[in-house]
Amino acid sequence: MDKLGLIAGGGGLPAEIADHCQRVGRPFFVIRLKGFAGVEVAGFPGADVGLAELGKCIRLLKREGCSSVCLAGTVSRPDFSTLIPDGRGLLALPGAIRAARQGDDALLRFLVGEFEKEGLLVEGAHEVTDDLTLPAGPLGAHAAGEAHMADVIRAMEVARAIGQQDIGQAAVVCRGLVLGVEAQEGTAALLQRVAGLPQALRGGAGARAGVLAKAPKPIQEVRVDMPVIGPETIAAAARAGLAGVVGEADRLLVLDRAATIAAADTLGLFILGLEPDPT
Repeated sequence: MDKLGLIAGGGGLPAEIADHCQRVGRPFFVIRLKGFAGVEVAGFPGADVGLAELGKCIRLLKREGCSSVCLAGTVSRPDFSTLIPDGRGLLALPGAIRAARQGDDALLRFLVGEFEKEGLLVEGAHEVTDDLTLPAGPLGAHAAGEAHMADVIRAMEVARAIGQQDIGQAAVVCRGLVLGVEAQEGTAALLQRVAGLPQALRGGAGARAGVLAKAPKPIQEVRVDMPVIGPETIAAAARAGLAGVVGEADRLLVLDRAATIAAADTLGLFILGLEPDPT
């Protein structure tokens, strides 16, 4: 089994991948990105690397015998003027800046290309472990009722539409009204904004209404930036009064699946996987 280089940002996804590798006996080495990787990956074999230390990162991966890499976890867009690159990073920096001007997806595709230039295979988190993605149909004890389906369809339409413009991945719709869309602030901030809206516009604990939809952008490099939900997403959706969360089957990662399902079951929300848009 080939050795995996796990390039870890923030959040729980890198630790889930590392745990999976340990369970199945796949060798791995963690590149912990300074300022982003959390304590969850501190105990795994690895090294700390700065965001612009591309040369150091590649040297470590090759020294450790890694033939594949997986970029996982959250990394916010950097202030390029504050980065301290090494020699290899300095060579890549102008291209990274040009790509960033075209949007986050262009920047991610550029980074994937830099690793591929070094002969490293880039694997998505869903390819390393095949039990992370949302299945088709309901996930958990609650199902979307007929009254919810108009919001499900509308929210997915809006999420896909903003993805076409490289704006974000998520949208909230309640009773046909778009309550918010995600941009650079992320899903948690979107749901917090929705929770602050007047009660007349949204649901509540006693009468849940509305849907959060997440969808990958059409040009998105899903190997490094597939949409994600987890227990915190469900809790935040509940605080916003929503009835459920929906995504595309096999194109949305469900972190800490057991805890995510338990949160939805306890709070009374549905989680629904839809077939991807064929277009």
